Amino acid sequence: MAPERRRRGGRPDPDTGPDPVHAPGLDPGPDPGPAGEQLDQAILRSDPAFNAVEVAEHTGVTVEQARRLWRALGFPEFTGEKAYTAADIEAVSTLMGFVDSGAVDFDVAVNLTRGVGQTMARLADWEVSTLVSRVEEMEAGDEATGSRVGSAMRLIDEVNPPFERLLVYAWRRHLAAAVGRIEAMGAKDEDLHTIEVSVGFADLVAFTALSNTLDRDELGDLVEVFESRCQDVVARFGGRIIKSLGDSVLFVTNTAEEAVGVAEGIINVIGRDPKMPDVRLGLASGPVVQRLGDIFGPPVNMAARLTQVARRNRLIVDQSTADRLPHEEWEHRRLPARPVRGFGLVEPVAVRRR
Repeated sequence: MAPERRRRGGRPDPDTGPDPVHAPGLDPGPDPGPAGEQLDQAILRSDPAFNAVEVAEHTGVTVEQARRLWRALGFPEFTGEKAYTAADIEAVSTLMGFVDSGAVDFDVAVNLTRGVGQTMARLADWEVSTLVSRVEEMEAGDEATGSRVGSAMRLIDEVNPPFERLLVYAWRRHLAAAVGRIEAMGAKDEDLHTIEVSVGFADLVAFTALSNTLDRDELGDLVEVFESRCQDVVARFGGRIIKSLGDSVLFVTNTAEEAVGVAEGIINVIGRDPKMPDVRLGLASGPVVQRLGDIFGPPVNMAARLTQVARRNRLIVDQSTADRLPHEEWEHRRLPARPVRGFGLVEPVAVRRR
């Protein structure tokens, strides 16, 4: 059930109504100030002019609901401060519109908001760290404006509009792929969150010690090369990277054979590159629970643990993964049993093509 709340006044139609920045009855706030304030205004396209109580009044939600949504986006609460914009009010109204329609309840809306917040926070950091070097190039060359703020303003104006369209396109593509994976990965009818997959974990060897010998740029380049090459290999085999942690990546594939293909590919592009550290790979297969863009279950833990006992630039798998490989194409060799944290004594399996 959607939470009971006060009736809102009319909202501008998202297609034909006025720009939410200049929505009727909403004071857009003061003119933009210098430097950093100009960057905020260029990105947000409206100035902070409302506190939490005023947001609640304009949207019909309670103050606690407004704050809960704000926290779900990943931002700290503001008490009594005019920290919210007309665009924030429009966003809350839009979200609560499909809560009112009965499509989802408020808790689900908060969950979706949390997903958007976490995803966009990482993307925003990624975008800024990628483009900051471009700002420095512009200021050092013929495109100089006299300040980095000026170059940043110009870049925002040129990049943001097409990038926003790219975001919507990429979201639609990934949404279609995610829906397709529910069936392709064998989701059980009684539990659409549980899927049968092969899970892989790739871990750089001695990364902590190596990182202490590198300067900031060298460390950033190393991580970028590792993650981008892993992403390329995983995508080539139809898999998906669930998360990356700088010195490791967690990925899933539909089949064990695809997972082994990914593992061999990562060893080829990382472990056999003399400029890169060695890498260890572990694979495990079985049912996992997918929630909030992540996966959980014994295969995830097993794959991570197997990397701790694997040799450099070698792949080891659990018995379940070995059993899923075509026996006419693959040879299996049991390795000596060894203690694996959380699983007791485990006999890893080495596999190779016949």
